[in-house]
Amino acid sequence: MLYDWRQVDRGSEASVVHQAYLQVRSAILSRGLRSGARLPSSRSLASRLGIARASVIAAYEQLLAEGYLSSKRGSGTYVSTDLPERVDTGSPDRQRHSLQADHVRQEDPVPVESAAGFLAHTDERPFNTGRTLLDERTVEVWRRLTRHAARTFGPDHLGYANPCGSPELRRAICDYLRAARAVRCDPGQIIVTAGTQHAIDIATRVLLRPGDQAWVEDPGYPFVRQALISCGIVVRPVPVDAQGLDVGAGIGLALAARAAFVTPSHQYPTGVVLSMARRLELLAWARTNDAWIVEDDYASEFRYSGRPLASLQGLDDSGRVIYIGTLNKALFPGLRLGYAVVPAPLLATFATARSLMDRQPPSLQQAVMTAFMRDGHLAAHIRRMRLQYRVQRDALAEELTRTAGDVLTVDVPDQGMHLVTYLGDGLSDVAVEQSARARGVIVKAMSKLYIDAPARSALMLGFSGYPREVIVPAAARLAKIVIAAKRARRTES
Repeated sequence: MLYDWRQVDRGSEASVVHQAYLQVRSAILSRGLRSGARLPSSRSLASRLGIARASVIAAYEQLLAEGYLSSKRGSGTYVSTDLPERVDTGSPDRQRHSLQADHVRQEDPVPVESAAGFLAHTDERPFNTGRTLLDERTVEVWRRLTRHAARTFGPDHLGYANPCGSPELRRAICDYLRAARAVRCDPGQIIVTAGTQHAIDIATRVLLRPGDQAWVEDPGYPFVRQALISCGIVVRPVPVDAQGLDVGAGIGLALAARAAFVTPSHQYPTGVVLSMARRLELLAWARTNDAWIVEDDYASEFRYSGRPLASLQGLDDSGRVIYIGTLNKALFPGLRLGYAVVPAPLLATFATARSLMDRQPPSLQQAVMTAFMRDGHLAAHIRRMRLQYRVQRDALAEELTRTAGDVLTVDVPDQGMHLVTYLGDGLSDVAVEQSARARGVIVKAMSKLYIDAPARSALMLGFSGYPREVIVPAAARLAKIVIAAKRARRTES
């Protein structure tokens, strides 16, 4: 196989594994390596790149996990045949034209958004979703940094400031996203928000006008749909299958949609990952149709097997993706800090909208968060919580399977903060949800999150906010409720 492999740069800040990964990925995306092509052996490529064989193996494993490659036992490693035949990044002239943001809203009136439904998140009983735990180490560090920030507050912290956030926090977030999520950005592209919902609201008001069409996942996060509808956007539900958002179906439903709101790394609520073929197809649609993609990368920190998958934004060569995330789920919901990574041509409009909506992020919280990230406490906290949440996930799955495995099927997720358990025998997830709530167990009926796609009867259970000693008895109570519902159905029939 002929390809101009380059030796890695030992002086680069990027690891040799990441450089090898980028070279192979670039070769695939540029069509230097075509669909079905056989890659060099790990030993051969290591020799060409001037690195250890283990580094090439690690790069190949990441590319296998992300769907670029496939492996055939005893035969070798190949470029995946599921990838689109043509991956066109577009000419520079086309990119410049498409990034003029001709369709960006500037001065449309903003309707008041209803808060209905948000109070459900405040219920502390298991297994409510979106809840987190803090260990004593994190609590003590946060208290210490908060005291220090308060003592060192000066005039520059007490007045009006940059609506995009402090330069220090934006730099810390940028460094974190580059390393953890392969996001391509610089600090100037970061806009600090109150969380993902705030970022989605800004993106909706900036990118879309009343009457525009937007894709949403079906099933999907209901508050995204509500935010769009409140701004007069025509929502087009696109079905989700085992490979994530069905891009072909979306094109058939609404080719001319102005935006797509997606959760590619861990689809909400099903947990499936958007396949590499679908990712490239989605980017091609956005590029061809001058549309935008809003990538909600919620809970990306908590992956329990293998390396986290690279962001969709990291694949985007045309500046069509607005990447949003939150620090609230990594730490605690009351923090109210998140971020958006915005293509440079849209920055001024996003900053203006952010300023008009909420002037600026809170200075004290930004100072504390900056120190927490800069000193390595966030990375350490995530490592500890990832291990703890995995224990909690496994305890929930094991107890439900042990006590009610004949009436439900537990889908154990590789990532995220909730799991889904599917109900059999025609059981109603809405009825189980109501019965469970009356008995002190909070679950969410997944069927209510479908719009047009055929609904599946399943329950969403959050495990991140509850220690094992709370999870096991609550899971046993839920199992009895489901078993009782099954008996009642049999009696009725």
